[in-house]
Amino acid sequence: MSLVCAISNEVPEHPCVSPVSNQEQLIDIKGKQGNPNIPAILKALQDEWDAVMLHSFTLRQQLQTTRQELSHALYQHDAACRVIARLTKEVTAAREALATLKPQAGLVAPQSMPASQPAAGGAGGEPMEVSVQVGMTPEIIQKLQDKATVLTTERKKRGKTVPEELVRAEDLSKYRQVASHAGLHSASVPGILCMDLCPSDTNKVLTGGADKNVVVFDKKEEQIIATLKGHTKKVTSVIYHPSQSVVFSASPDSTIRVWSVTGGNCIQVVRAHEASVTGLSLHATGDYLLSSSEDQYWAFSDIQTGQVLTKVTDEAAGVALTCAQFHPDGLIFGTGTADSQIKIWDLKERTNVANFPGHSGPVTSIAFSENGYYLATGAQDSSVKLWDLRKLKNFKTIALDNNYEVKSLVFDQSGTYLAVGGSDIRVYICKQWSEVLNFSDHSGLVTGLAFGDNAQFLSSAGMDRSLKFYSL
Repeated sequence: MSLVCAISNEVPEHPCVSPVSNQEQLIDIKGKQGNPNIPAILKALQDEWDAVMLHSFTLRQQLQTTRQELSHALYQHDAACRVIARLTKEVTAAREALATLKPQAGLVAPQSMPASQPAAGGAGGEPMEVSVQVGMTPEIIQKLQDKATVLTTERKKRGKTVPEELVRAEDLSKYRQVASHAGLHSASVPGILCMDLCPSDTNKVLTGGADKNVVVFDKKEEQIIATLKGHTKKVTSVIYHPSQSVVFSASPDSTIRVWSVTGGNCIQVVRAHEASVTGLSLHATGDYLLSSSEDQYWAFSDIQTGQVLTKVTDEAAGVALTCAQFHPDGLIFGTGTADSQIKIWDLKERTNVANFPGHSGPVTSIAFSENGYYLATGAQDSSVKLWDLRKLKNFKTIALDNNYEVKSLVFDQSGTYLAVGGSDIRVYICKQWSEVLNFSDHSGLVTGLAFGDNAQFLSSAGMDRSLKFYSL
């Protein structure tokens, strides 16, 4: 039982009594041993409760603030997603509209070359007249479309099946050098700068040299079939016609020449450019040539007449083109530029439909896979980039050794293997992009590569003036 002060009527913390009224002598009153100090306990509990309630109130305030911030962030995210969706829709609509528009006269970029314009300098620096553009007639455009339809249908029929005759990766990895020929071009100006195989007879090899000559070589007979002379500067691009005994060559002398292999003479000179011709590609019809040049233009020419059908530049870019290659279907093509860009063009509309940035340094080589989906590109940055033409993005970058110079890229006809030539020769298996071959037999840069039928052999040419063959 607690004691109560008679004066204040409160329970004292230290109860005491005084035997006299002057309070000079106080005597503590001790309770029974073990009785708790109830008031002190109650006060401690009250203090603890107050602290807990205050902490709970603070947490509730913080929770409310966090909820408001989260709600605001979610609102901003939702608004951003809607803006992105709207912009994506507008970009898609703009691309579709661009694809359906016909080129108008007076467009700034891309801009067609004036019908006739004198070149700055031809062979030896003398003025040279550039061929007049005759235009792409509806009949030519329909011919291109019909061929593309046939090729697309054939590709779909083949599907993803790999030819049974194709050399397997484990056999390809066993390839070794089986032949080397060094006497095709002049030793005084050494170097083979480009090469190609005849698609209908891969025993026939075409090379272009620093000695200004074009040489046709028979691999089986191991002898030169023809040496074609006419260029006034080195030959940097060569193509063998798939069904005719005709070859094509391009040079920094600004000309493209059409040669008869059987006659051993030049049958046509295409004067499409004012500066060095840097790239050459034959359309799938076998009737038209695509060329690129340091004059910043690409040209589409008729090989039968030598006439330039159309010539276009991206004036906004204002940069030299370094290479060019047709897509297997022939309706689009790619060009590389001196400022590291890869541009994809629509041939029928003569418009730039996509750009692939990512390299550093001039683009040195581009190659489309026969599957129609992949594009391989190389530049002076010691790397090879693979692009998906469906998603318009880079999906793989093969980093090569420091200071590796990429000079040539080529897929085999099935699109199963990719060969890289430059400081050495490397062959990768597509999809895994793993290296299955590596040759360092050339003493100079490798400038040209080509696969035989079903990758039965690999051929290479280099600045050491040699033409080499590799197989089992």
